[in-house]
Amino acid sequence: MVDISIIVPCYNEADGIAQLRNRLASTIANLRKKYEVELIFVDDGSTDRTNELIRKNFPENFVRLITHNKNMNLGAAIKTGFSAARGEILLTIDSDCTYAPENMPKLIARLKDCDIVTASPYHPNGNVVGVPRHRLLLSRGVTMLYSIVAGRKLYTWTALFRAYKRSAISDISISHNNFIAVVEILIKAVKKGKKISELPETLYVRKYGVSKMKILSTIIAHLKFLLESVQIIRFTN
Repeated sequence: MVDISIIVPCYNEADGIAQLRNRLASTIANLRKKYEVELIFVDDGSTDRTNELIRKNFPENFVRLITHNKNMNLGAAIKTGFSAARGEILLTIDSDCTYAPENMPKLIARLKDCDIVTASPYHPNGNVVGVPRHRLLLSRGVTMLYSIVAGRKLYTWTALFRAYKRSAISDISISHNNFIAVVEILIKAVKKGKKISELPETLYVRKYGVSKMKILSTIIAHLKFLLESVQIIRFTN
C-alpha cells in the first residue's frame, strides 16, 4: 500500500533536474521513515535531456517515470499523474523548485484538517522573491476575480504546489489540459463543498531553465475560464 504519491510534471527541465534531486533527497528520505512513498515523474514530451536525466538522477525503485510522446501541457500531465498514483495522499510539486520541495511535510500535516492544501504566496504571511512584477500583477488580479466568481476567498488560486486527499478529488474531473487545470480543480472543489486550506509559502523565481508561461495567452485563458467558472459554480451539479 502506498501512503503518499508525489507527482512532478516536467517539460524541458533538463537544466534543473540535478537541483531537484539535491532538494528532494533528504525530504523524501525522512518521509519514507514514516510513510510508504512513491515519486512519479510525468515527462510531458520533453525534447531535451529531461527524460535521460530523471532516470540518471532518480534510480530508486520507488520512482516511476511516465512519458508523454508529445507535449500535452500541464493539465494533461496532472491527469496522467493522478491516474497513475496509488497513494491516499497526492502531492503535486513544481520541478523547477519555485516552491521549496522541503516544505512537503507542512502540506501533509495541514491536510489532516481539510481536503486540499494549496501553497499561498499571496497570503498575508506568504512571500514572493524575484518574480517579475507583471507576473505578480496578473496572478493577483486573477486571484481576486476567481474569489469573486467562486464566492470563496482564497489568496492564491494558481499554485501547483499542493496536497490532496484522494477521497476528496475522486469525484472531480479535469477538463482542461493546460495550466488552467490547477484553478479548475479548486473551482470544482469549492462547488462540491470541499474544505480548502492555504499554507503561506514563498514563491521564488526559477534558477534554471525557462518559464513556459506566455503572458497574452495566459490572460486570455484565464478570462475564458472565469466565464466558465460562473457556469460551474452556478449551474453544474
